[in-house]
Amino acid sequence: MNSNRRQLLQATSAALAVGATCLWNASASAALSNANNGPSSSVDSLAEAKKKIRFCLNMSTIHGEVIDIQEQIRIAAKAGYQGVELWLRDIDRYTNAGGDLASLRKQIDDAGLKVESAIAFGQWIVDDDAVRAKGLDQVAKDMDKIRQLGGKLIAAPPTGATNGAKLDLDKAAERYRALLELGEKHECIPQLEVWGFSKNLSHLREVLYITSGSNHPKACILPDVYHLYKGGSNFTELGLMSFSRVHVFHMNDYPATPLRDKIADADRVYPTDGVAPIKEILGTMIQNGFNGVLSLELFNRTYWEQDPNLVAKTGLDKMKAALALVP
Repeated sequence: MNSNRRQLLQATSAALAVGATCLWNASASAALSNANNGPSSSVDSLAEAKKKIRFCLNMSTIHGEVIDIQEQIRIAAKAGYQGVELWLRDIDRYTNAGGDLASLRKQIDDAGLKVESAIAFGQWIVDDDAVRAKGLDQVAKDMDKIRQLGGKLIAAPPTGATNGAKLDLDKAAERYRALLELGEKHECIPQLEVWGFSKNLSHLREVLYITSGSNHPKACILPDVYHLYKGGSNFTELGLMSFSRVHVFHMNDYPATPLRDKIADADRVYPTDGVAPIKEILGTMIQNGFNGVLSLELFNRTYWEQDPNLVAKTGLDKMKAALALVP
């Protein structure tokens, strides 16, 4: 495909996405109302879907960087979570100190927890061939570690492409397909992550274009309330997608200030403590097929100063309360 044709296709796709969003916005109120009243089949169907949703603790919420990973697991279990979202950074710190992954998996299993997802930063999407090859090698190693802990999902953010030139979305789709094929070999699915602060993959429409363009049956998305807001996505756009391709959704909220251009990760707050339309978001997700994992991901330094057991429990209670808002 020559560059002119590719640019034309990308421009056309973006225009269609904008047009679809505008059409959706015209009927947003009615659509979100329908989401709150349940799917068209019956309210009971929505209630049954809600029962399948699981709750997970992303360890950034309790400042996992300074808490031993074994203690992270104890905190999550004590608070009542069903799963954990671990950081490869913390797993490597554990093994570098002599820890054994088989022992760590036993602790996770004995605690009644599941590794629902993992946070990693391999540079799989960048234009530089040598850097990308090295990044894919790193992702392969990370996937193997997650599988040894019983996990099957790993985050795939646009690490290394957050600044600089805009990526060619068709090439990004090819690279995501290569990442998915790598995931098949290692039995671990990479979830394309929206990063609102990034030059690339900051908007939902970019991520949808890449997952579609990958033409792979396991292509999936890892959305996040904060990142969708930060990157300028309209939450009503969620009504245009199928959530059967979303296995994990990062739960958080954001305050009215700072405004979008100034807000940062550290400003995230517990779900329903901010101004995000949490009830409508969850209602739309569930109506459109979501029955996966809500993972609490916060970076609030005020919370980091508190007892991590309290933070974990408060966060779980807030997520459950948010889900209960959906009739």
